[in-house]
Amino acid sequence: MPGEECLNLNIWTPDPSAEGLPVLVFIHGGAFVAGSGSVHQYDGSAFASDGVVCVTINYRLGAEGFLHLGDGEANLGLLDQLAALEWVQQNIAAFGGDPGAVTLAGESAGAMSVTTLLSMERSRGLFARAIAQSGGALHILTDELGRTVGLRLAERLAVEPARAALRRIEPAVLACAADEVVRDVQGMPDPARWGFLALTLTPFAPSVDGEVLSAHPLTAFRSGAGSSVPLLTGWNRDEGRFFLVADGTIDAVDDARLTAAAQSYGLPESGLELYRRNRPGASAGDVLAAVFGDWMFAMPAIRVAEVRGRTAKTWVYRFDHPQDRSNHGFGPAHATELPYVFDTIHQRPTRALIGDSPSREVADTVHGTWVRFIREGDPGWPAYRPDERCVGVLAQDLRQEVDPASAERRAWDAARLPSST
Repeated sequence: MPGEECLNLNIWTPDPSAEGLPVLVFIHGGAFVAGSGSVHQYDGSAFASDGVVCVTINYRLGAEGFLHLGDGEANLGLLDQLAALEWVQQNIAAFGGDPGAVTLAGESAGAMSVTTLLSMERSRGLFARAIAQSGGALHILTDELGRTVGLRLAERLAVEPARAALRRIEPAVLACAADEVVRDVQGMPDPARWGFLALTLTPFAPSVDGEVLSAHPLTAFRSGAGSSVPLLTGWNRDEGRFFLVADGTIDAVDDARLTAAAQSYGLPESGLELYRRNRPGASAGDVLAAVFGDWMFAMPAIRVAEVRGRTAKTWVYRFDHPQDRSNHGFGPAHATELPYVFDTIHQRPTRALIGDSPSREVADTVHGTWVRFIREGDPGWPAYRPDERCVGVLAQDLRQEVDPASAERRAWDAARLPSST
């Protein structure tokens, strides 16, 4: 839905006449170009049944939300998210919620949003806890990259690269041109022009514009930003399989493509050999899925935890279900945790990701962990610290592992990752 008409939210409450209930505000994913807070998998009924007021929000997407031209009107999508949080502060008591007990959560692009908002001074006081599922702020855009995308969009539309000129474009035409820019970046990746953006999923994303977002979130975290807010962050074990299985290309990947992709992500040759060695019998497609998933989702979460874990309460999880890939070959891929987090496994549309025999035990474990963190600010295992990297592994039950991705983490420490300085 183009324009400001999308700026609405949904609320599930156990009892509007209650007082002081904990609140969950959820930001949907979709690479900042798609998605909605109103889809079936974000049904907040289970949270309401457990005494949590659940709010799902919408925000402007694509060029409307994240166009950066250097004219002082960047990151409108982030401002939409801030406006939703301000609305919750002012109004959630009317639904039984406690404005002082708000947990902000998001998945994928939503997780990037959560960690970005957490780093911003203007978000202080708008939420007390945070959850970032499958993503961190590592892949947000520099000022230069954001402007490059904006200029390309203006070229597509044959208009002056200024917000005033783009306002005269019909929303549907603007959205179509933005889609073409996304295809340009992803279909003809040119690192000389696009930098790391040629490899990522988010040509339209928050950018360090100097006004709404004054510094890269990792830089802000190193300076103590958001340190009073407990954070739960993590990833799914096989994130990358979502993309290669869904489009049917995982079996078409050969060693040449795998090697080229790993090089483009900045993974050293020794790192790629480590991925192969740790996955005996895996196909080239399986290994590529692991490399891409870690680059795009796992390592950003770990980098945030490494920085914050020194001074701020931070917990890390890994979602590990199903290990037998009985869910149409995905395994614990990107977004497969969502029906378990929201306990919507009974809804038929979720079966495309989680398979026809979802686990009640996993739903109880994962949803219960989220409810505990929302209520208490502690998911039930030790916090993450760089000297003791405790991770909660979520499947049919909860277990603890120390640094389960240690080899991959060290391999990526030697790699070129975007905006990590």
